[in-house]
Amino acid sequence: MRVWQADFYRSPQQDTTGQILWELLICDATRSLEYMATCPQAEANSTWVTAQIELAAGEKLPDVIQVFRPQSLSLIETAGRNLGINVEPTRRTLALKQWLHEKKYSLALDKPPPAPLPENLWGEQWRFATLSAGDLETAFSDRPIPILHMPELLKPINLALASTLPVPGVIIYGGRQSMRLARWLQQARPVALNYIVGEPDGLVLEAGLVDRWIVATFQDPEVASAAKVYEQRKQQSQGLHFLLIQPDDSGMTYSGFWLLQAED
Repeated sequence: MRVWQADFYRSPQQDTTGQILWELLICDATRSLEYMATCPQAEANSTWVTAQIELAAGEKLPDVIQVFRPQSLSLIETAGRNLGINVEPTRRTLALKQWLHEKKYSLALDKPPPAPLPENLWGEQWRFATLSAGDLETAFSDRPIPILHMPELLKPINLALASTLPVPGVIIYGGRQSMRLARWLQQARPVALNYIVGEPDGLVLEAGLVDRWIVATFQDPEVASAAKVYEQRKQQSQGLHFLLIQPDDSGMTYSGFWLLQAED
C-alpha cells in the first residue's frame, strides 16, 4: 500500500509582492518522496491541491494520504475524493512532522478545552490496570473483540519493550452501554488517555486530531495515587498504554480495545 503524509497550510514566507503563500508538503514515511509546492492564497483550493497531487504522483497515485492538521483536512479530503484516494486524519505523521520541524515551521495546533463525555455513553465503573508487554498482544489478538485497534507500530515488540515490563491501562466497565461506548470511541479515534491534576483531578482522552474528552473526575487520594503510578508506568513504557471497554468484570466478553501512545 502506498501511503503519503501531507500538509497544506499558510507558509511563513511571502512572494515578492508581499502576498501570503500557501505551501503543500507531501512525503512518504521514509521521506524517499518529498514534494513541495506553493501558491498564492487566492489559488489555495482543492482544484490546485488535486493538480499538485497528480504532479507528485506521476503514474501511480497513493492509496492513502494521512493528514494531521485540521485546517488542511477539508481541502485534501476533497482532492482525495477527486482522485479516488482515501484521506486519513491522524496525528501519527512522524516523517512529515520531522520535515516541518527541520524547516522550523510551527507544529502547534489550537486545541479546544476538554468536553464531558456524553452522559448516555458513560459506563458503570472504571479502574487502572496493567498487563505485561509480553502478554498485551496475545491477551486480545485472538479474542473475538468487536472493536480492536492494535497498530503494528504500537505493538510492544516493535517498541523493543521487555516482555516483563508492566504496560498501564484503564478498564471501563460499560454495562449495557458497553458496545455503544466502544462504537463512539471508534468514531472519536482515541490517541492517549492522560491523568490531569486539577480541582478535581481527571482522566482526559486525547482523540481525533485535536479533540479532548473528560472520561472521569475524582478527588479520592487513593485514586490520585494510582493515577500517578499510571503516569509513571507510561514513562517507563515509552508512553504505551491501553484502553479496554468491557460489559463487566467477568473477563468473558470485551467490547473494544485500543493501544494508545501520546502524539502531539
